[in-house]
Amino acid sequence: MGSMSIWHWAIVIVVVALLFGGRGKLSSIMGDAAKGIRAFKDGMKDEGEVKKDGVGSLPRTESEKEEANR
Repeated sequence: MGSMSIWHWAIVIVVVALLFGGRGKLSSIMGDAAKGIRAFKDGMKDEGEVKKDGVGSLPRTESEKEEANR
């Protein structure tokens, strides 16, 4: 149970490369999960808030557009 041998370090390096590799499947899955979480948080905001591009989170009906313009 002393220090780790070269085989232990090789396995650790391979696992780290697979988990955090630039083009690895897991890194792309984690990126997609982060995008999903961000979209969920944006969807949970109040309806009255306006996004950066000036469009609300939900499409408005004609009557709602007229009320907003008043």
